Amino acid sequence: MSDRVPMTAGGYEQMKADLKQLKSVDRPKNVKEIEEAIAHGDLSENAEYHAAKERQGHLEARISHIEDRLARAQVIDVSGQSADQVRFGCTVRLQDVETSEEVRYRIVGEDEADVSEGRISITSPVGRALMGKEVDDTVSVKVPKGTREFDILEILIES
Repeated sequence: MSDRVPMTAGGYEQMKADLKQLKSVDRPKNVKEIEEAIAHGDLSENAEYHAAKERQGHLEARISHIEDRLARAQVIDVSGQSADQVRFGCTVRLQDVETSEEVRYRIVGEDEADVSEGRISITSPVGRALMGKEVDDTVSVKVPKGTREFDILEILIES
């Protein structure tokens, strides 16, 4: 699995911070929890021990995942791009053709996506449909509830 993982500089820095938190705070805390649970004796019937070991497995899997993503990261600098087409890292202001509702999305990497904060993944249906489009284009997107159409109102480059 050597595929590059596109991400913004901010997303890369956030992942590094998350990894540091996991390794320097969460992992040592979990080790203490395991040690305390072991001190209670009989591990076969020790719920605290089993819960702490399960948390340890989740922590180690998360650390491994983040290390892999960082190793394969392709940080894309958006500052020099023009706003003539939708590209990775840009922000797009859209209007739903049917409801006239306006939405604003920034196209980011998979690990950075958070729709509630206006960040959608480049691999999402909306993200894929928007790539390469221009202002005044209408984009049709197949979503679980059917097909939605959006007019592209504005493309912004934000660093």
